[in-house]
Amino acid sequence: MKLSASEDDLGSDIHVPADIDWHMLDKSKFFFLGAAFFSGASAGLYPAMVLKTRQQVSSTQISCFKMSFSIMRCEGLRGFYRGFGTTLMGTIPARALYMGALEVTKTSVGSSTVRLGFSDTTATAIASAAAGLSSAMAAQLVWTPIDVVSQRLMVQAPNASPCRYKNGLDAFRKILFADGLKGLYRGFGISMLTYAPSNAVWWASYSVANRLIYGGLGWSDNIRRSESKATAVAVQGLSAAMASGVSALITTPLDTIKTRLQVLDKEENGVRKPLTMLQTVRNLVKESGLAACYRGLGPRWASMSLSATTMITTYELLKRLSAKNQESLTS
Repeated sequence: MKLSASEDDLGSDIHVPADIDWHMLDKSKFFFLGAAFFSGASAGLYPAMVLKTRQQVSSTQISCFKMSFSIMRCEGLRGFYRGFGTTLMGTIPARALYMGALEVTKTSVGSSTVRLGFSDTTATAIASAAAGLSSAMAAQLVWTPIDVVSQRLMVQAPNASPCRYKNGLDAFRKILFADGLKGLYRGFGISMLTYAPSNAVWWASYSVANRLIYGGLGWSDNIRRSESKATAVAVQGLSAAMASGVSALITTPLDTIKTRLQVLDKEENGVRKPLTMLQTVRNLVKESGLAACYRGLGPRWASMSLSATTMITTYELLKRLSAKNQESLTS
Protein backbone atom coordinates (compact mmCIF):
# COMPACT_ATOMS: atom_id res chain seq x y z
CA MET A 1 0.00 0.00 0.00
CA LYS A 2 1.26 3.47 -0.82
CA LEU A 3 2.31 5.91 1.85
CA SER A 4 0.04 8.80 0.97
CA ALA A 5 -3.38 9.46 -0.47
CA SER A 6 -2.02 11.52 -3.35
CA GLU A 7 0.21 8.67 -4.47
CA ASP A 8 -2.71 6.26 -4.36
CA ASP A 9 -4.73 8.54 -6.60
CA LEU A 10 -2.10 8.65 -9.33
CA GLY A 11 -3.16 5.20 -10.50
CA SER A 12 -6.90 5.21 -9.93
CA ASP A 13 -9.56 6.06 -7.37
CA ILE A 14 -8.27 5.32 -3.89
CA HIS A 15 -8.69 1.66 -3.13
CA VAL A 16 -6.52 -0.06 -0.56
CA PRO A 17 -4.28 -1.93 -0.87
CA ALA A 18 -2.58 0.17 -3.58
CA ASP A 19 -0.44 -0.96 -6.50
CA ILE A 20 2.84 -1.42 -4.59
CA ASP A 21 1.81 -3.60 -1.68
CA TRP A 22 3.80 -5.10 1.18
CA HIS A 23 4.08 -8.54 -0.43
CA MET A 24 5.47 -6.97 -3.63
CA LEU A 25 8.57 -5.58 -1.91
CA ASP A 26 12.06 -7.04 -1.67
CA LYS A 27 12.24 -6.71 2.11
CA SER A 28 16.04 -6.72 2.46
CA LYS A 29 16.41 -4.00 -0.17
CA PHE A 30 13.50 -2.07 1.31
CA PHE A 31 15.01 -1.99 4.80
CA PHE A 32 18.60 -1.38 3.64
CA LEU A 33 17.74 1.51 1.30
CA GLY A 34 15.29 2.91 3.85
CA ALA A 35 17.97 2.99 6.56
CA ALA A 36 20.38 4.71 4.15
CA PHE A 37 17.84 7.32 3.01
CA PHE A 38 16.62 8.22 6.45
CA SER A 39 20.09 8.21 8.04
CA GLY A 40 20.99 10.94 5.58
CA ALA A 41 17.85 12.86 6.48
CA SER A 42 18.63 12.48 10.21
CA ALA A 43 22.07 14.03 9.70
CA GLY A 44 20.52 17.14 8.17
CA LEU A 45 17.82 17.51 10.82
CA TYR A 46 19.84 16.63 13.91
CA PRO A 47 20.86 20.22 14.84
CA ALA A 48 17.17 21.14 15.22
CA MET A 49 16.74 18.21 17.61
CA VAL A 50 19.70 19.43 19.70
CA LEU A 51 18.15 22.91 19.89
CA LYS A 52 14.76 21.49 20.85
CA THR A 53 16.22 19.29 23.59
CA ARG A 54 18.32 22.06 25.12
CA GLN A 55 15.38 24.45 25.10
CA GLN A 56 13.18 21.90 26.82
CA VAL A 57 15.59 21.19 29.69
CA SER A 58 16.57 24.85 30.19
CA SER A 59 15.20 26.48 33.34
CA THR A 60 14.68 29.75 31.43
CA GLN A 61 13.25 30.59 28.03
CA ILE A 62 16.04 31.03 25.45
CA SER A 63 15.38 31.83 21.80
CA CYS A 64 16.60 29.53 19.04
CA PHE A 65 18.87 32.26 17.70
CA LYS A 66 20.59 32.90 21.04
CA MET A 67 21.00 29.21 21.74
CA SER A 68 22.38 28.53 18.25
CA PHE A 69 24.86 31.38 18.62
CA SER A 70 25.92 30.14 22.05
CA ILE A 71 26.47 26.57 20.83
CA MET A 72 28.47 27.72 17.81
CA ARG A 73 30.60 30.12 19.87
CA CYS A 74 31.33 27.70 22.72
CA GLU A 75 31.33 24.31 21.00
CA GLY A 76 31.52 24.92 17.28
CA LEU A 77 29.65 22.85 14.71
CA ARG A 78 30.40 19.72 16.74
CA GLY A 79 28.02 20.97 19.44
CA PHE A 80 25.07 20.55 17.07
CA TYR A 81 25.91 16.87 16.62
CA ARG A 82 26.38 15.71 20.21
CA GLY A 83 24.99 12.18 20.51
CA PHE A 84 24.55 11.80 16.75
CA GLY A 85 26.65 8.63 16.60
CA THR A 86 24.37 6.98 19.15
CA THR A 87 21.28 8.06 17.23
CA LEU A 88 22.71 6.78 13.96
CA MET A 89 23.40 3.36 15.49
CA GLY A 90 19.73 3.06 16.43
CA THR A 91 18.45 4.17 13.03
CA ILE A 92 18.65 0.82 11.24
CA PRO A 93 16.72 -1.36 13.73
CA ALA A 94 14.28 1.42 14.60
CA ARG A 95 13.52 2.26 10.98
CA ALA A 96 13.14 -1.41 10.12
CA LEU A 97 10.55 -1.83 12.87
CA TYR A 98 8.85 1.43 11.94
CA MET A 99 8.56 0.81 8.19
CA GLY A 100 7.61 -2.84 8.61
CA ALA A 101 4.81 -2.06 11.08
CA LEU A 102 3.68 0.91 8.97
CA GLU A 103 3.27 -1.05 5.73
CA VAL A 104 1.78 -4.20 7.26
CA THR A 105 -0.78 -2.25 9.32
CA LYS A 106 -1.70 0.12 6.51
CA THR A 107 -2.32 -2.74 4.10
CA SER A 108 -4.35 -4.90 6.49
CA VAL A 109 -6.40 -2.11 8.11
CA GLY A 110 -6.95 -0.32 4.80
CA SER A 111 -8.28 -3.44 3.11
CA SER A 112 -10.56 -4.19 6.06
CA THR A 113 -12.05 -0.69 6.22
CA VAL A 114 -12.84 -0.70 2.50
CA ARG A 115 -14.55 -4.09 2.80
CA LEU A 116 -16.59 -2.75 5.72
CA GLY A 117 -18.02 -0.09 3.43
CA PHE A 118 -16.20 3.04 4.60
CA SER A 119 -15.67 5.82 2.08
CA ASP A 120 -12.27 6.16 0.45
CA THR A 121 -11.40 9.25 2.51
CA THR A 122 -12.43 7.65 5.80
CA ALA A 123 -10.73 4.36 4.97
CA THR A 124 -7.46 6.14 4.16
CA ALA A 125 -7.59 8.23 7.35
CA ILE A 126 -8.33 5.20 9.55
CA ALA A 127 -5.61 3.10 7.91
CA SER A 128 -3.10 5.95 8.16
CA ALA A 129 -3.86 6.61 11.84
CA ALA A 130 -3.65 2.90 12.73
CA ALA A 131 -0.38 2.53 10.81
CA GLY A 132 1.12 5.58 12.52
CA LEU A 133 0.09 4.25 15.93
CA SER A 134 1.47 0.74 15.46
CA SER A 135 4.73 1.87 13.80
CA ALA A 136 5.49 4.35 16.59
CA MET A 137 4.84 1.72 19.27
CA ALA A 138 7.16 -0.76 17.53
CA ALA A 139 9.96 1.78 16.98
CA GLN A 140 9.90 2.99 20.60
CA LEU A 141 11.31 -0.36 21.73
CA VAL A 142 14.58 0.81 20.15
CA TRP A 143 14.22 4.59 20.22
CA THR A 144 13.60 5.04 23.95
CA PRO A 145 17.05 3.83 25.10
CA ILE A 146 18.63 5.65 22.15
CA ASP A 147 16.79 8.83 23.18
CA VAL A 148 17.88 8.51 26.81
CA VAL A 149 21.56 8.19 25.87
CA SER A 150 21.67 10.70 22.99
CA GLN A 151 19.70 13.39 24.84
CA ARG A 152 22.04 13.21 27.83
CA LEU A 153 24.96 13.70 25.49
CA MET A 154 23.14 16.61 23.80
CA VAL A 155 22.75 18.60 27.03
CA GLN A 156 26.07 17.71 28.66
CA ALA A 157 28.23 20.78 29.27
CA PRO A 158 31.19 20.68 26.86
CA ASN A 159 33.82 21.63 29.46
CA ALA A 160 32.35 19.82 32.44
CA SER A 161 34.99 18.47 34.81
CA PRO A 162 34.90 15.63 35.36
CA CYS A 163 33.10 14.73 32.14
CA ARG A 164 30.00 12.75 33.05
CA TYR A 165 29.83 10.79 29.80
CA LYS A 166 32.76 10.33 27.40
CA ASN A 167 30.67 8.97 24.54
CA GLY A 168 27.50 7.02 23.79
CA LEU A 169 28.90 3.66 24.86
CA ASP A 170 30.19 5.13 28.13
CA ALA A 171 26.79 6.71 28.81
CA PHE A 172 25.06 3.40 28.04
CA ARG A 173 27.29 1.51 30.50
CA LYS A 174 26.96 4.09 33.28
CA ILE A 175 23.17 4.34 33.00
CA LEU A 176 22.85 0.55 32.94
CA PHE A 177 25.16 0.21 35.96
CA ALA A 178 23.43 2.95 37.99
CA ASP A 179 19.77 2.29 37.20
CA GLY A 180 19.62 -1.07 35.43
CA LEU A 181 17.56 -1.68 32.31
CA LYS A 182 14.79 0.57 33.60
CA GLY A 183 17.24 3.48 33.43
CA LEU A 184 17.56 3.03 29.67
CA TYR A 185 13.78 2.87 29.36
CA ARG A 186 13.15 5.90 31.55
CA GLY A 187 10.18 7.75 30.10
CA PHE A 188 9.07 4.78 28.00
CA GLY A 189 5.45 5.24 29.03
CA ILE A 190 5.38 8.95 28.26
CA SER A 191 7.28 8.25 25.01
CA MET A 192 4.47 5.93 23.95
CA LEU A 193 1.91 8.56 24.97
CA THR A 194 3.85 11.14 22.95
CA TYR A 195 4.87 9.39 19.75
CA ALA A 196 2.02 6.93 19.24
CA PRO A 197 -0.70 9.64 19.22
CA SER A 198 1.68 12.01 17.41
CA ASN A 199 2.15 9.52 14.56
CA ALA A 200 -1.55 8.67 14.48
CA VAL A 201 -2.48 12.37 14.35
CA TRP A 202 0.20 13.07 11.74
CA TRP A 203 -0.80 10.33 9.31
CA ALA A 204 -4.51 11.03 9.67
CA SER A 205 -3.92 14.80 9.26
CA TYR A 206 -1.66 14.22 6.29
CA SER A 207 -4.20 12.11 4.41
CA VAL A 208 -6.95 14.67 5.08
CA ALA A 209 -4.73 17.66 4.17
CA ASN A 210 -3.64 15.94 0.97
CA ARG A 211 -7.23 15.41 -0.16
CA LEU A 212 -8.25 18.95 0.88
CA ILE A 213 -5.45 20.49 -1.20
CA TYR A 214 -6.34 18.44 -4.27
CA GLY A 215 -10.02 19.18 -3.68
CA GLY A 216 -9.26 22.90 -3.40
CA LEU A 217 -7.45 22.75 -6.74
CA GLY A 218 -10.55 21.13 -8.21
CA TRP A 219 -8.55 18.35 -9.80
CA SER A 220 -10.28 15.27 -11.09
CA ASP A 221 -8.69 11.82 -10.86
CA ASN A 222 -7.67 11.96 -14.55
CA ILE A 223 -5.80 15.23 -14.02
CA ARG A 224 -4.13 13.87 -10.90
CA ARG A 225 -2.92 10.79 -12.76
CA SER A 226 -1.08 12.99 -15.25
CA GLU A 227 0.27 15.60 -12.82
CA SER A 228 3.98 16.41 -12.92
CA LYS A 229 6.38 15.08 -10.32
CA ALA A 230 7.08 18.65 -9.20
CA THR A 231 3.39 19.24 -8.52
CA ALA A 232 3.09 15.99 -6.59
CA VAL A 233 6.14 16.87 -4.46
CA ALA A 234 4.76 20.37 -3.76
CA VAL A 235 1.38 19.02 -2.65
CA GLN A 236 3.01 16.32 -0.54
CA GLY A 237 5.37 18.83 1.08
CA LEU A 238 2.56 21.26 1.93
CA SER A 239 0.41 18.43 3.32
CA ALA A 240 3.34 17.19 5.42
CA ALA A 241 3.99 20.68 6.85
CA MET A 242 0.31 21.11 7.74
CA ALA A 243 0.17 17.68 9.39
CA SER A 244 3.39 18.40 11.31
CA GLY A 245 1.96 21.65 12.63
CA VAL A 246 -1.17 19.94 13.94
CA SER A 247 0.84 17.10 15.48
CA ALA A 248 3.44 19.41 17.07
CA LEU A 249 0.82 21.65 18.67
CA ILE A 250 -0.96 18.68 20.20
CA THR A 251 2.02 16.67 21.43
CA THR A 252 4.83 19.16 22.26
CA PRO A 253 3.85 19.41 25.98
CA LEU A 254 4.15 15.61 26.26
CA ASP A 255 7.47 15.69 24.41
CA THR A 256 8.83 18.36 26.80
CA ILE A 257 7.83 16.28 29.83
CA LYS A 258 9.33 13.15 28.24
CA THR A 259 12.65 14.87 27.52
CA ARG A 260 12.96 16.18 31.07
CA LEU A 261 12.09 12.80 32.56
CA GLN A 262 14.83 11.17 30.49
CA VAL A 263 17.52 13.79 31.08
CA LEU A 264 17.07 15.54 34.43
CA ASP A 265 17.56 14.11 37.93
CA LYS A 266 16.99 15.37 41.45
CA GLU A 267 19.43 15.12 44.36
CA GLU A 268 18.46 13.79 47.79
CA ASN A 269 21.22 13.59 50.40
CA GLY A 270 23.85 13.66 47.68
CA VAL A 271 22.20 10.83 45.74
CA ARG A 272 20.88 11.40 42.22
CA LYS A 273 17.37 10.10 41.66
CA PRO A 274 15.02 10.30 38.65
CA LEU A 275 12.18 12.79 38.74
CA THR A 276 8.60 11.59 38.72
CA MET A 277 6.17 12.80 36.08
CA LEU A 278 4.28 14.90 38.65
CA GLN A 279 7.49 16.56 39.86
CA THR A 280 8.48 17.29 36.26
CA VAL A 281 5.14 18.95 35.48
CA ARG A 282 5.28 20.97 38.72
CA ASN A 283 8.79 22.23 37.94
CA LEU A 284 7.75 23.25 34.43
CA VAL A 285 4.68 25.16 35.58
CA LYS A 286 6.67 26.78 38.39
CA GLU A 287 9.30 28.05 35.93
CA SER A 288 7.13 29.74 33.29
CA GLY A 289 3.57 28.52 33.61
CA LEU A 290 1.94 26.43 30.91
CA ALA A 291 4.03 28.18 28.25
CA ALA A 292 7.06 26.22 29.51
CA CYS A 293 5.44 23.05 28.18
CA TYR A 294 5.81 24.47 24.66
CA ARG A 295 9.53 25.15 24.82
CA GLY A 296 11.21 23.87 21.70
CA LEU A 297 7.99 24.07 19.67
CA GLY A 298 9.66 26.01 16.84
CA PRO A 299 12.60 23.64 16.30
CA ARG A 300 10.32 20.63 16.79
CA TRP A 301 7.83 21.88 14.20
CA ALA A 302 10.64 22.70 11.77
CA SER A 303 12.29 19.33 12.32
CA MET A 304 9.02 17.45 11.98
CA SER A 305 8.06 19.36 8.82
CA LEU A 306 11.41 18.88 7.10
CA SER A 307 11.66 15.27 8.17
CA ALA A 308 8.10 14.52 7.07
CA THR A 309 8.55 16.25 3.71
CA THR A 310 11.76 14.32 3.10
CA MET A 311 10.13 11.06 4.14
CA ILE A 312 7.03 11.53 2.02
CA THR A 313 8.88 12.56 -1.13
CA THR A 314 11.44 9.74 -0.92
CA TYR A 315 9.28 6.92 0.40
CA GLU A 316 7.55 6.23 -2.90
CA LEU A 317 10.94 6.17 -4.64
CA LEU A 318 12.15 3.75 -1.97
CA LYS A 319 9.19 1.43 -2.54
CA ARG A 320 9.63 1.48 -6.32
CA LEU A 321 13.34 0.75 -6.01
CA SER A 322 12.50 -2.12 -3.65
CA ALA A 323 9.73 -3.65 -5.76
CA LYS A 324 10.42 -7.22 -6.86
CA ASN A 325 9.26 -6.65 -10.45
CA GLN A 326 10.68 -3.35 -11.65
CA GLU A 327 9.61 -3.83 -15.27
CA SER A 328 5.92 -4.05 -14.49
CA LEU A 329 6.10 -0.75 -12.61
CA THR A 330 7.74 1.15 -15.41
CA SER A 331 5.67 -0.30 -18.24
